[in-house]
Amino acid sequence: MAITKKILLAILLVFILGQFIRPDKNQSNLASPNDIFAGFSAPESTKQIIQTACYDCHSNNTVYPWYSEIQPVAWWIADHVNEGKSELNFSEFLSYKPKKADHKLEEIVEMIQEGEMPLQSYTLIHGNAKLSENQKTEISNWAQGIRTELKSRIN
Repeated sequence: MAITKKILLAILLVFILGQFIRPDKNQSNLASPNDIFAGFSAPESTKQIIQTACYDCHSNNTVYPWYSEIQPVAWWIADHVNEGKSELNFSEFLSYKPKKADHKLEEIVEMIQEGEMPLQSYTLIHGNAKLSENQKTEISNWAQGIRTELKSRIN
């Protein structure tokens, strides 16, 4: 057997075996008492935008697409979600100290306005997560309102 065939067979075998090693999924059936919307009101349209554009990577409940069942894509998605949650977790937002929460809200406004979030790699496949200028403004105004509320608690 030629060396090329052996290498291709080895790669195929690793790929097949990799399908049996799966990362844990980021899914919860329970509503978190620490979810941002449990403590701060938002218009229904704002909630919907944030849940559509942000919650897959920044909450305790990811909606997984079909391709997340294929390795190594599942590992990449799991890493991406874990990193996103470590930066901001809307499901645990109410557990943040007021100064941290204020800083996270400031980052939300900055990232949204600069077009850094949602990630282009995410919106490429999830077109409904692309934010229009009006949606960016809506989220930014909402986050700034919460910041004002938090600052009154800090002082």
